[in-house]
Amino acid sequence: MSPANRATSRPAKARQEQKEPTGSRSGAGQPLEQWECDVLVAGAGSAGLSAAHAFAAQGRKVVVVGKVETNLAGRTVALFEGSLRFYRALGLWPRLAGHAAPMEGIRMIDDTGSIFPTGPKEFRSREIDLDAFGENIENNALVAELAQAAREDPSITLIEDLIDEFELNLSGARARLASGGRIETKFIVAGEGRNSQARQIAGITVTTWSYPQIALTALLAHDKPHHQISTEWHKRSGPFTFVPLRGREGEPCRSSLVWLVSPRDARRLQALPPEELAAEIEDESHGLLGAIRLDGPLGAFPMGAMKTSRVTGMRMALIGESAHLFPPIGAQGLNLTLRDIANLVDCLDGVDLDEPEEISRALERYERQRARDIGLRVRGIDILNRSLLIHALPVDFARAFALNFFSAIGPLRRALMREGVTPHGPTPKLMRARPPARRPSATRS
Repeated sequence: MSPANRATSRPAKARQEQKEPTGSRSGAGQPLEQWECDVLVAGAGSAGLSAAHAFAAQGRKVVVVGKVETNLAGRTVALFEGSLRFYRALGLWPRLAGHAAPMEGIRMIDDTGSIFPTGPKEFRSREIDLDAFGENIENNALVAELAQAAREDPSITLIEDLIDEFELNLSGARARLASGGRIETKFIVAGEGRNSQARQIAGITVTTWSYPQIALTALLAHDKPHHQISTEWHKRSGPFTFVPLRGREGEPCRSSLVWLVSPRDARRLQALPPEELAAEIEDESHGLLGAIRLDGPLGAFPMGAMKTSRVTGMRMALIGESAHLFPPIGAQGLNLTLRDIANLVDCLDGVDLDEPEEISRALERYERQRARDIGLRVRGIDILNRSLLIHALPVDFARAFALNFFSAIGPLRRALMREGVTPHGPTPKLMRARPPARRPSATRS
């Protein structure tokens, strides 16, 4: 195997799923564990696990490899209508619904102190004939449920390990695990995140940039109800957003917080006792939801963005943060990722994964279909974020004018809401109102 097709990561202790591989378990005098599959999914976060379920529903035999993380502090995911259809079509929504809270409205408040202020703008899902724009769910609960569903699906093998090495060629693909096991596959879905090893092996270049911001995340309890409305204050450091969360016993009113601040302010806020931090959050929200209490630890991560030169390689496709990365504005991250997956499933529908030419044509379609959607989201969120960080009168005026213009004209207002929830263009089968029938699972070898 040539150096261009090889990459190595740090070894990690393996925690193997109990489904039996093709070979015996490794040990003294024992052969290495081996698996064979149609699709290998690299990454066991919400992106990788969602992809595993989607390809299993297509009748593929799937192996998904990665560490299942269910301890990310304060992180939630707002799933818009198209994403809800995705999980409903796969039969997963019933096990997720009990963790989620609906978002029936989105409120935007200019809190920049600009001399061109805009009044609060509120958008309601009923304006575009939806009961809710979507549902907000804790990331830890989402990943835990997707992982458990994968363990219960006979078409999916979940291996909690790291991939140490990939090999891609015309006849197939292979992966070696940090524990020494090997996987023979016909296709690779790379969903391991921003430092994707599979992307590096495929020689896909990236453009990255950073912002002078840290995103603070937290789960909050508060005295006043949110009325299923997500509220986003636009501040000079970036958005400060409350998103409705499902209540729990003793705390019926809860929201998740995403607060973009400077690195200096992030260090100061992280050092505060929980009561003082809650009081500062309450001040920043102008008491909209009453007294605030922290409902878990504070999370923090630096803001950056990334766009890849392409999203495909030989027998491989990128999804999620392996293909695109941007600040958590407008709740576009996982929603864009699920469109990656749904598009890829469509492109590979009916494709014989033993035929390189068929795969190549399918990946050409995937490349074309994802270019506009990814480009629009990365550029749009970059412009919005920079418009808050740049303290210049022309920028303030342009931002205020655009928000007033789009919110005041009915057709444009509704078009903007629809684009955020169910983007313009062909809708993948998994995101259509009527879900496709589940195909019989392939027989495990």
